[in-house]
Amino acid sequence: MDTLTRLEATIAQRRTADPASSYVAQLSARGTPVMARKLGEEAVEACVAALAGSREDLVGEAADLLFHLIVLLADKGIPFSEVTAELDRREGTSGLDEKASRSA
Repeated sequence: MDTLTRLEATIAQRRTADPASSYVAQLSARGTPVMARKLGEEAVEACVAALAGSREDLVGEAADLLFHLIVLLADKGIPFSEVTAELDRREGTSGLDEKASRSA
């Protein structure tokens, strides 16, 4: 089991835990808008770290970003495997071609 798969399983388990003992449960109790805002905050922090922080800062912010993305996906009932399947589908396709196909 890889790291992201283990993380996804841990998040699934903790979503219904006591919010007093689990950050994931706290986020779940607060609802999708809070989870989405938190994901946005983490994305901005990753961008800031990329521009002005150290390598370690960016690694930490990237980890936070992936964590919060998986929390939000779990809230929406989307397994991370669907995201990786979409990446697999796009593999070998030019990023420009893929982007153009979405705007058509």
